[in-house]
Amino acid sequence: MTTDSQTFTLTRVFNAPRALVFACFSTAEHLSHWWGPKGVEIVNGTLDFRVGGLYHYGMKWPTGAIMWGRFEFREIDPPSRIVFFNAFSDEKASLARAPFFDGKWPLEMLTAFAFEDMPGGKTRFTMTWQPHNASAEEQETFASNHASAAEGWSVSLEKFETYLEIVKQP
Repeated sequence: MTTDSQTFTLTRVFNAPRALVFACFSTAEHLSHWWGPKGVEIVNGTLDFRVGGLYHYGMKWPTGAIMWGRFEFREIDPPSRIVFFNAFSDEKASLARAPFFDGKWPLEMLTAFAFEDMPGGKTRFTMTWQPHNASAEEQETFASNHASAAEGWSVSLEKFETYLEIVKQP
């Protein structure tokens, strides 16, 4: 993981071919099995995987509460890159403030996923995350919470690695 105040970067190497890793990040069926924090079930996920399209989903917590999120795709270059605005939303996919940090978290995050072939049929995944059109206060909240972001993304990617082992089976 590397960071500066306005860019958070995380890199992982997955033991699977790039085409499979890309598919797991670009299809609703795959995303529903691993996206989000531990203990969360993805519900009502709809995916329009094209530039300008949305992935809109609910994260159902063990308490039954649902937190909504969305990706708005800006660039898609299979199987190398996906760029999107990531945000919380309401159940109708309208932008909504994050339910934490007293509304000081950026409304939208510019997110880029890069997928690179590695020797041995492995894939290097690099994610960059930056506030988009954020106020100074939102930028400061983001900058001061990189450790929390690292923890959250790491948990999701651990879920992904577990799921990847299942889908790699013949």
